[in-house]
Amino acid sequence: MKKAFKEIIKWIVRGAIYIWCKIYYRAEIIGLENIPKDEPLIFCGNHRNYLDPPLIVATAKRDIKFLAKEELYKNKFLAALGWVFEAIPVKRDEKDISAIKTSLKDLKEGKCIALFPEGTRNGLEKGEKVKDGVAFFAVRSGAKVLPCGIKGGVKGNRKVTIKYGKPLDYSEYKGKKDKETLEKITKEIMDNIIELSK
Repeated sequence: MKKAFKEIIKWIVRGAIYIWCKIYYRAEIIGLENIPKDEPLIFCGNHRNYLDPPLIVATAKRDIKFLAKEELYKNKFLAALGWVFEAIPVKRDEKDISAIKTSLKDLKEGKCIALFPEGTRNGLEKGEKVKDGVAFFAVRSGAKVLPCGIKGGVKGNRKVTIKYGKPLDYSEYKGKKDKETLEKITKEIMDNIIELSK
């Protein structure tokens, strides 16, 4: 009963976010045909502001679990959204084994997770080193990476555009853990995201 209730709430909230994005931000959604409907995926995009996670959740037409920093749960509204969409809380600046295990389990079960390689909002602009979490989950699970680029939705340019790219397959590297492989994959993923966000 609890699960059914949560699914109803999720459907309502996702619909409300979608309508809000379409009306207030005049959201344009490109590349939905690139999103497989029945396989595990790791969604990742550029991270500019608070709009990015709900925009992906509302437009991708897949159930997605975001990896979200633990501090967000101090905000009651964000904590409620996290409960509805089953976000995976992550302890920042440390290897969170619990979050890693949960994410890999979800991918093994054919579900979708999402995270931002920049690690924080406008990470590239701030000169932050891009995180290799997406690459790590891709080589550990064999799941494809679904890059997306977001632009607009900011002061002076309210219209937002989200563009989904084609899935990136790194199954040939499955099981590899070396730094060079992870960095190579991370760079390719970020190059795709940057191109999609132009």
